[in-house]
Amino acid sequence: GGRVLIVVDNASHPGQVRPLLPGHPAHRVLVTSRDTMPQLGAHLLHLDILRPEVARNVLCAALRTAAPADPRVLDDPDGAERLCELCGHLPLALQIAAALLISDPGKPVAELVAELADSATVLDHRDDGERGVRAAFDLSYRRLGPESARLFRLLALAPGAETSDEALTVLSGADTTPRRELNVLVRAHLVGPGSVRGCWSMHDLVRAYALDRVSREEPLRAEGTAARARLLAHHRRRAEAADWYVQSLPGRVPCPGFGSREEALSWLDRERTGLVSAALWAADPVHARAGLGLALGLFGYLNRRRYFDDAVSVYRCAAEAALALGDGSGAGRALRYLGLALRDNRRLEEAIAAHTRACGVHRERGDRLGEGKAWDMLGVSLTEARRFDEAIEAHERARELAHAVEDAQVEASTWNNLGRALFKLGRFDEAIVALSRACAMFRSVGDRSREATARNNLGRAFRETGRLEEALAAHTTARAVFEELEERERLATSWNDFGVALCALGRFDEAVDAHRLAVREQRDLGHRHGQAIAAHDLGVTLGRAGRCEEAVEAYLRALRLYRELADRYGESETLKLLTAAGYREQEPLGEAGNR
Repeated sequence: GGRVLIVVDNASHPGQVRPLLPGHPAHRVLVTSRDTMPQLGAHLLHLDILRPEVARNVLCAALRTAAPADPRVLDDPDGAERLCELCGHLPLALQIAAALLISDPGKPVAELVAELADSATVLDHRDDGERGVRAAFDLSYRRLGPESARLFRLLALAPGAETSDEALTVLSGADTTPRRELNVLVRAHLVGPGSVRGCWSMHDLVRAYALDRVSREEPLRAEGTAARARLLAHHRRRAEAADWYVQSLPGRVPCPGFGSREEALSWLDRERTGLVSAALWAADPVHARAGLGLALGLFGYLNRRRYFDDAVSVYRCAAEAALALGDGSGAGRALRYLGLALRDNRRLEEAIAAHTRACGVHRERGDRLGEGKAWDMLGVSLTEARRFDEAIEAHERARELAHAVEDAQVEASTWNNLGRALFKLGRFDEAIVALSRACAMFRSVGDRSREATARNNLGRAFRETGRLEEALAAHTTARAVFEELEERERLATSWNDFGVALCALGRFDEAVDAHRLAVREQRDLGHRHGQAIAAHDLGVTLGRAGRCEEAVEAYLRALRLYRELADRYGESETLKLLTAAGYREQEPLGEAGNR
């Protein structure tokens, strides 16, 4: 219920800001940018460059930090003032100028001023401040040795805002991290430490300068293309090895490279920004094939960590790259993965479109298994959109294709998802038949995770047919598997379903505890739709227990989340329960929900 300040640092386009704007007026957003961006309709506060005396103090402080007795700024105040002017009174340029003086203790300030004034980049088309920055860059770059200059250029080509030692080593083509050259760049203020140890960052102006250097010469462009190809190949191998541990699908042969799931996830978490950015290189025809391979290898990780926005960007790009390459198999997979990410972002109509397109791509290739998977995923999206009859048709079509190619695992998935759709339609006895078949088939192929998912769904159907003890047993069995496999989202879902069954048995206190645990877990996971469902069910249980005020509070939490997600059905059902509880909405939900 507290107020939050969101800081959007160094934005370059309104599109980067709008998704971060909060829906409640209690919160504030501070955007920093070198662009005005009047489209945001925000209060504008123009920050000037440093005042001359402040800029001189910055320069003097930097020198005296390195050598407390350094007298050069005090001995030549006119030269220092001119140096600050040439740096545009910008902190970045001043720090680089100071680094040039520190690296040459005998150099007078006047000599550096003359060098900066003579720099050809002072005549660049940019405004006065950035001209000064480029002049400082030029002097620093010209002082670099060949290997340090090469590392500087390659680091600018790295994907993402920060580059790990591992990625930097691969880019450079070396066996170990080039520490000596890296230290030279750090001392020159061209590279700085990242947010964690072993990672490095560049100011965006420094990166732009380095990329400009690369673009001007064909040999440097070729060097950069080769470096990116090395990194893509490395990332792809590592991501595919990590994916085996993340997904742990039965029948898959492990890839060497990691010793455990924890080690694989740790590497993926550390390299995530670079991996996602590198996967987007698939848009470049030169790197399309390798970028597509990396993108497909990231599916399990992005899905497990719920990085659905990243996944939408990655798989939209991957699908376009695969289609341009004429790779129907890759395009079908990318479109299936795109549909899943869109569905999990509650962009259901877009998800349905992506899955429908995937069906067509696989059908054109005569790939019956791929088409079956796409139909099955389409059915799930149709179920989420409450188009149940179409969903059942999709799952039945998927089952026919999977059965024809004798893929028991995919066929099991179609039975499970068919059972979900039948359950939603209230055809509970038919759902029990389908879900029991799914459990048996998943067990036959050794897929414990999906067997547990089907069993949890079976528990729901048992509950609706009055078989409450069997429902509790099904949820308990599923929960134990999810806990063992560390499937937190599915574990939270099974806890909530367990609570619904306990409520049906009149065991209200136990049910409330189960629901609240589910709400907390879904909140911690960032799964807002799961949190909304659990909060709604918590409200139902509290209401039946006669705890009406607490029930209203739970309903309001669910209602707020459903509205944020544009889930009109969930919103409508929760409003009905609120009305039945005597609640009348008289003010914006954000105010009421925060009380």
